[in-house]
Amino acid sequence: MNTMNVPKDDLEIALEQASMGNNKTVIIAMINKAYVEGDNNPGGITLLDLFLEAFWVGEDTIPLLNHLLLVAVDQKSFDRCNFRRLHCYKLVTDGVDISEEGFYMSDIFVKMMWTRVLFLGDILRRGYSFIFTDTDIMWLRDPFKRLSLDEGVDFQPSSDIFNGDQWSLNNTLNAGFYFVRPNNKTIAMFNSWYNNRNFSRNEQHVLEHIKNNGVFEQLGLKVKFMDNLYFSGFCIDSRDFNVVTTVHANCCRGVRAKVTDITIALQDWKKYKSSTDRTMTFYWSNHSACIDSWKF
Repeated sequence: MNTMNVPKDDLEIALEQASMGNNKTVIIAMINKAYVEGDNNPGGITLLDLFLEAFWVGEDTIPLLNHLLLVAVDQKSFDRCNFRRLHCYKLVTDGVDISEEGFYMSDIFVKMMWTRVLFLGDILRRGYSFIFTDTDIMWLRDPFKRLSLDEGVDFQPSSDIFNGDQWSLNNTLNAGFYFVRPNNKTIAMFNSWYNNRNFSRNEQHVLEHIKNNGVFEQLGLKVKFMDNLYFSGFCIDSRDFNVVTTVHANCCRGVRAKVTDITIALQDWKKYKSSTDRTMTFYWSNHSACIDSWKF
């Protein structure tokens, strides 16, 4: 069959438009209605508002928006993405409603996470490298400058608990921010990840499980964890404003709490940026709303 005349589907078109030149690398984030509506949030601010604002106030991050593909799982978030004039793709979820806010480990949360794993495996099969990023992450500097792009590394995940050794599989990975290259090994990893979904409702626990059970070694994956000095989060704050690259609102439950504390963290960052003395020691504010979000 002559494949030259096979028309490109909407996803392939969206990936090509967002791709970084000829190296087929994109930044992917998933959004739903809860991420683009601010009715229940302080000041009516949305999680998407804050996610995009970080690119605007970060250092050398604005150009990265040209390579961001927002994957919308409902019409509301797709419309908001297009209103923002970003690269957008609407993911059809076969009748599975994941448009509402999914609190940690709720049915909606679980459905959205596994929909995400399946979708991202398809991106790899199409030959694209990507950074996957949750929308509760502030991009304050260009993460590609901190990644190992020329060492043949297949998978570079962030870590909630980093032991200081980037090559150690004893680090606890975080599935909300990672860089992955397309090859047979990583495609097999995503297949194993999805196929083991009945082991746990939590997709991150499943990925941790297959890592700890030797699947990464069996596949011959070259894995390098991100140093949380640069790739930090609310679980463990970065110690140095001068090198911090991303900040993840992890260890937090619910959009409202995330919006509250990300807003404050962005204010901390803006104070740092406006300072004329970068030798000063800057500190992050307490993530009080996120801490309180776990109280039932």
